[in-house]
Amino acid sequence: MRHPEHHRINRSGWLRAAVLGANDGIVSTASLIVGVVAAGSNRESIILAGIAGLAAGAMAMAAGEYVSVKSQEDTERADLKMESDALENNREEEEQELAAIYRDRGLDETLAEEVARQLMKHDALGAHARDENGITTELSAQPIQAAFYSAASFSIGAAVPVVTTIIAPVSLLLWLVPILAIGLLGALGGIAAATGGAPVFRGAVRVCFWGSVAMVITAAVGKFFGAAV
Repeated sequence: MRHPEHHRINRSGWLRAAVLGANDGIVSTASLIVGVVAAGSNRESIILAGIAGLAAGAMAMAAGEYVSVKSQEDTERADLKMESDALENNREEEEQELAAIYRDRGLDETLAEEVARQLMKHDALGAHARDENGITTELSAQPIQAAFYSAASFSIGAAVPVVTTIIAPVSLLLWLVPILAIGLLGALGGIAAATGGAPVFRGAVRVCFWGSVAMVITAAVGKFFGAAV
């Protein structure tokens, strides 16, 4: 009887983009708002900076993710094209190459050759893509999906500090925005770690630490240049 196994590796593509987007949305927008508040700006300027940061950040995340993952996709396609040509022109050598990979993984020579022969017969390109190049369906590049998740999650993360600047008194923003941001970062880090099967506490502490560092530095910059102006 087979026991159920719930692997999480198939989530890695969209999870990475979503976590990165939300984390960046919270940290960058909260840090921007804290810096503007520390500089002594009025509510209108603070809200404008927050909304501009949200819009610019979401578009930058989408564009950056798309270009990055598209480059990965282009590389994967080039490798698959190379393998396809090699299979068409040197099928015997490619089968031997596949058998050598399985021998290196611990199979004896006879079994390695038989496995290579069977897999070549079933799906030669798929076998070489997976075992020679590490390209699988679950981990293949999906640029549009990555861009969407990054932009959407950035916007959701950034919306919290922006809404806070709209409804909270300006006198409280210098403390309220960082407290909310750190709380959200901790929750996000914990959820992401749990979803990916990693230790929850470690994931939460990690994002809280770096988010706090970013906001402290930005507040110091805002205070310094605000006083200078």
